Amino acid sequence: MRSQWECFLQNQGSWHGSFTTFSPKGQQLKDIPSVLTIEGLDDNQKIRLTLRYLPPEQAIFNRILEYTNVDRYLMFFDSGAFSQGALQWIPYGEFGAEFGLIEGNRRLRMVQLYNRESQLKQLTLIREKLAGTDTPERPPLTLEQLLGEWRGEAVTLYSDLRTPNIYPTHLKLQHHESNRLVQQLTFGTGESLRTITSSAKIDGSILYFDGGATPVGKPDLAVRPRDDESRKGMLTKRGNAHQEKGAVSTQVLLLPDGASSTCPITVKPGHSFFLEVGWLWQPNQRQRLIRSFNDKGQWVSLTLVREQKVSSGHYIKG
Repeated sequence: MRSQWECFLQNQGSWHGSFTTFSPKGQQLKDIPSVLTIEGLDDNQKIRLTLRYLPPEQAIFNRILEYTNVDRYLMFFDSGAFSQGALQWIPYGEFGAEFGLIEGNRRLRMVQLYNRESQLKQLTLIREKLAGTDTPERPPLTLEQLLGEWRGEAVTLYSDLRTPNIYPTHLKLQHHESNRLVQQLTFGTGESLRTITSSAKIDGSILYFDGGATPVGKPDLAVRPRDDESRKGMLTKRGNAHQEKGAVSTQVLLLPDGASSTCPITVKPGHSFFLEVGWLWQPNQRQRLIRSFNDKGQWVSLTLVREQKVSSGHYIKG
């Protein structure tokens, strides 16, 4: 694996795009064109980020950041994908995280932000492409595009810098007649194999997952098979999810450019939770980043899932 610094350098270039802000229900609030230049200086011993906001009929705003190392709150994967954000959730404080996915000449970033009441405040979707390229943007994500069977590989990095974990994933998404989405997620191998089934109410471009069940990404993906203590209250002996009283309810919001945002509507004390961003960058290729927190609100891991659709979904009656 590359060093964190080498992974950071995978993002070099002049990235042209926009910052699009959405309400928690997916209503677009504003859109500001932008240019982000990431360059290595002093023989790549320093990295400079120059962000130019280009709001229509307003003054251009520039912001410059320089890095000589990668801080603990920021983690990268070999591809250049990354996430940065708070190390600790606390009640009555603002909270959030940024996610960045990269594929060829395109990047997709997202910021999920919570207010002081621990409620989802807004989402900012950042769609970018390298200067001089014309790779087209993907259509808005739909439920039909996600239905079916997906197989892939997950890589988990840990906040305590333990050895990364790599394991296969298998995801099935089915649309039932009762306007419900049923999801079955299987991950791990051998004795560490786990299967989790959960369901969501479909409401247009929003999926509302039942409290206690886990959509798309599972906090246990961030836990090594021998870390059984962290599974108490979340898994049965057979590894299936069950309802946890007062558990955090989670929503998935389908967005432009094949993007999806998965996060709690409200973060609650004493409950583990996760923040996730997905990107369907090709009709049968998807990436997801999952930032997981334990029941004390501490950030514990970051997982990158790269998966491919192996069969299409279908509508199930009854």
